Amino acid sequence: MEETVFAKIIRRELPADIVYEDSDVIAFLDIKPNQKGHTLVIPKTYARNIFDIDENTWNKLTETVRKLAPIVREAVGASGVSISMNNEPAAGQIVFHAHVHIIPRFDNDHGYNGGHTYAPGERTEVAEKIKAALT
Repeated sequence: MEETVFAKIIRRELPADIVYEDSDVIAFLDIKPNQKGHTLVIPKTYARNIFDIDENTWNKLTETVRKLAPIVREAVGASGVSISMNNEPAAGQIVFHAHVHIIPRFDNDHGYNGGHTYAPGERTEVAEKIKAALT
C-alpha cells in the first residue's frame, strides 16, 4: 500500500470519525467537509484512483457508497447528496488513494463555497447518528 494519510487511517495511526467499516472498505467523515456529514468512502486495498482500481474493489467501493448515501442524507437532514470522485491533480485529487465523496446537499446551500465548520462535539454527534442508522 502506498503511504498516504488514508493508509494511516486504515491502520489506525491517525484518528478519524469512522462511520462504517468492513473487510474491504472504510468510511469516515472528511476533516475539511463541504457540508455537515461529508463522508469519504475508501477501499482498504490500495488503488491510486479510477485509472488503476480493479473491478472487484470498485464494485465493493460503489456498493458501499450506494448503501451509505441515504443514511448520511437522513442523519444530517439533507435534501439530497452529491457523489463525486476526483482523479489526478487536474481534477482536484489531493490524496492519492481512491476515494468517493458523499456530500450532503441542502436546499439553498449555494454549492460548495466556504465549506462547513463543526461546532465542538458536532462531528462526533454526526458520526454516531450515521453509525446508529446502520445497526
